[in-house]
Amino acid sequence: MKKVAVFGNAGAGKSTTSKQIAAITGLELYALDKVKFLPGGNEVPHDQYLAAHSRILSEDKWLIEGYGCLDSTWTRLNQADTLVYIDLPIRVHFFWVTKRFFKGLFQPPEGWPEHSSIIKGTINSYRVLWLCHKKLTPAYRKYVANAAKTKTVYHLRSKADIASFLHALGENSG
Repeated sequence: MKKVAVFGNAGAGKSTTSKQIAAITGLELYALDKVKFLPGGNEVPHDQYLAAHSRILSEDKWLIEGYGCLDSTWTRLNQADTLVYIDLPIRVHFFWVTKRFFKGLFQPPEGWPEHSSIIKGTINSYRVLWLCHKKLTPAYRKYVANAAKTKTVYHLRSKADIASFLHALGENSG
């Protein structure tokens, strides 16, 4: 477990889970929202994002969570030795985006750039949820099924799966 990609739909718990993976493994965590967006939420130029993403991938070890863009996602998944795909029921994603919004009114969400608008981010998450569910989720599921032949794959389908994965990871690292 040297190059770990954590991915899934909006509101999957990627940032929270990744923070726990980093604490257990000691891997440096790269939250793609902080690479792709400036403080305040404006997007960095696309070529700058891709260059930063490439620099991260050139490291010997990394833990990357998030989406970024379609091209960087497939590149990252191909280069990872470990895939952590959080694939919850769509209703859970909607609930967790809503929960993140209300919590975000009092403290910034995990993995978000500083001073980002919780309202703008939440609206964007709601826009992405169904589109990702219809388009990317089937592609992700197919990818992880095939990747399991050559990579370590954790296809987490529930909150209990996430907890079990983190518990096992902690047990195996100690």
